[in-house]
Amino acid sequence: MTDKITALYCRLSQDDMLQGESNSITNQKAILKKYADDNGFRNTAYYVDDGVSGTTWEREGFKAMMADVEAGKVGTIITKDLSRLGRDYLKTGEYIEIIFPDYDVRYIAINDNVDTFKNENELLAFKNIFNDWYARDTSKKIRAVFKAKGQSGKPLSQPIYGYKASEEDKHQWVIDDEAANVVRKIYKLCIEGYGPTKIANILTAEGIPTPTAHTLAQGRNPVNKNANLKKWDSRTVSGILDKAEYAGHTVNFRTHKKSYKNKKTVRNPQEEWLIFENTHEPIITQQQFDLVQELRKNKRRQQRQGTPNPFSGICYCADCGKKMYLCRSTSLSDDQEHLKCSTYALDKHNCTAHYIRTVVLKEIVISEINKLLTIVKNNEDEFVKSAMNSSVTKQSSELFKAKKALNQTNKRIAELDKLFTRLYEDNVSGKISDERFTMMSAGYDDEQKKLKASVTELNAFIETAEQKTADANSFIKVVRKYEHITELTPTIVHELIEKIVIYAPDKSSGHRTQDIEIHFRFGVAVASAVADSREYDKKRKAA
Repeated sequence: MTDKITALYCRLSQDDMLQGESNSITNQKAILKKYADDNGFRNTAYYVDDGVSGTTWEREGFKAMMADVEAGKVGTIITKDLSRLGRDYLKTGEYIEIIFPDYDVRYIAINDNVDTFKNENELLAFKNIFNDWYARDTSKKIRAVFKAKGQSGKPLSQPIYGYKASEEDKHQWVIDDEAANVVRKIYKLCIEGYGPTKIANILTAEGIPTPTAHTLAQGRNPVNKNANLKKWDSRTVSGILDKAEYAGHTVNFRTHKKSYKNKKTVRNPQEEWLIFENTHEPIITQQQFDLVQELRKNKRRQQRQGTPNPFSGICYCADCGKKMYLCRSTSLSDDQEHLKCSTYALDKHNCTAHYIRTVVLKEIVISEINKLLTIVKNNEDEFVKSAMNSSVTKQSSELFKAKKALNQTNKRIAELDKLFTRLYEDNVSGKISDERFTMMSAGYDDEQKKLKASVTELNAFIETAEQKTADANSFIKVVRKYEHITELTPTIVHELIEKIVIYAPDKSSGHRTQDIEIHFRFGVAVASAVADSREYDKKRKAA
């Protein structure tokens, strides 16, 4: 016996808790203390990991014990059994047979009759393997329960920021009003044209508590305990903007763990997610969520000016179909700020050098929006009927073509399967040579791969088209918020307009004019107008 520490190590996992009191931390401590006292081990110290799996070595109690081992403070380590030390047979064996002896540490597992000092451990490796198998089997059972729960539509995660568990049913999410208001603010800022970094800076400047700080203030355990409590992170904002849960849906199987040993989280492909719609009260509308996803697909370069331009990311060149670049800087006045064709900027031979000043475009868009507002206000029912008929006809035509193409593609894939079988039989019977078989099968295989890729694209188009069938009533709900537009904001533009098409200038009349097409959302209308910079300048001088 020495004056070094006798480490009494206790570990309890969530699964061990189900087995009753025998594996409890209290029971382990009592067993270890009695064994140490009965066998003359002095200077005992407990190292405890409560609620931690034996398949991981990232345990605070274990790491503290190993720090003392490496410092030469520990002479003996005692556990109730081998599984308390760990359930990974390779790593457990490495600790017992290599690492502990290197530091002259004696290891004892009471119930498994293991004592490295006595050197009678022939069955040690087998016992460690059995413990590893137990962990593997437990993992399979937990995954099966987890999968069944996820497929039933119950949320697999704890309530996200903006929600909390219901007091009546822990699986039901209810709105956390304080956090929900912040979520609404984040979506509103995004619709106004601000990116995640700018939004994070605004929230930090206003002193709004971060999700981690908010969770701690409510006495709950946060997901990320090491997160900054005062400064918002752009990744946190991006995560909030990506979650369909805020529109009232449950999304399961976003991620999975690599294995029962490797706890690294891996993101699943989106087609493997399970989405259950309208399972809890939404914080934002479905329209707001869809709009934000669309805006975030077309990520825009951060502007140095504090105010985002309402036309950024939605204007397109009529000739090449590419986006129009927004040209603004501190050296340009408001009258000089303009949009120009991005293709022409990269290669002058691929498009024409046309541009439009944003002040001119802004005046036209305000005018056309107010015309539409007047039409809707004066005859809402007729507008809805007209818009629905127009969009449904267009959508039905596109869907019909896509479904017809999908049917033909699937038929050809089935034909190729039969040809493969016939080709193989002819090769086996000697009707065609191996070289001929290889050449023909490679051609069929290549065609089938292309067809299957086409099927994936067609399925995606049909699904999107059916989900986003134009709904004029949704457009009406947005329009009702506005009486008469006097100032154009990014929010108004993004809520009402899908895209703006800018045509090349026409100088045949002796002065410069441009045709403009404004495509309103849901396919309800397309407004055509003519931009005349000279007329704008006259009005400005007169004013």
